[in-house]
Amino acid sequence: QVQLVESGGGLVQAGGSLRLSCVATGRTFSSYAMGWFRQPPGKEREFVAVISWSGRSTNYADSVKGRFTISRDNAKNTVYLQMNSLKPEDTAVYFCAAAATGWAPEDLGLYGYWGQGTQVTVSS
Repeated sequence: QVQLVESGGGLVQAGGSLRLSCVATGRTFSSYAMGWFRQPPGKEREFVAVISWSGRSTNYADSVKGRFTISRDNAKNTVYLQMNSLKPEDTAVYFCAAAATGWAPEDLGLYGYWGQGTQVTVSS
């Protein structure tokens, strides 16, 4: 079992920045690919970013490329999402998730563990 707890969400003006954190407890964190997903109001959950277990491979949704950066610190069992140049359309509940894979998947169906989510609201 892996337990995930996100933090760092909040209210920010357009153009601002936030850094989300996700702390994992339980099984070996470093063996899991870690992803960030988000669910805007009234919409389905969508892929945002993913990082492989080693940290050497990352991938991003087109909508956040160049603005968001995913990173991980395996010594601290933590994955981060640095979000810059935020837009109102980034408003969503953000979830971190863990996948027991050797690569960095975008398919949320491959993620077996999820956090409870943290709200990010970007005002215009």
